[in-house]
Amino acid sequence: MFGRKNRNAPTYDAETQMPVLHRSICTGETTAGFKDRESGHYHEVMLIRTPRDLDAFMKQYGLKDVPKTIY
Repeated sequence: MFGRKNRNAPTYDAETQMPVLHRSICTGETTAGFKDRESGHYHEVMLIRTPRDLDAFMKQYGLKDVPKTIY
């Protein structure tokens, strides 16, 4: 109940979604997630605080790089 993390990572479909970094222009907070190619809906996966977090995100989903940043 409390303190449990969701161990099931969201699935990533390369045909319908694209990986993106979302950066807030107000706070500078960066999150990594996936944007639906048709609807444009952004699904946040994790908070990026350090380059190490970004590397973990890319490794978890088998990505070479995150090609797009949205604000």
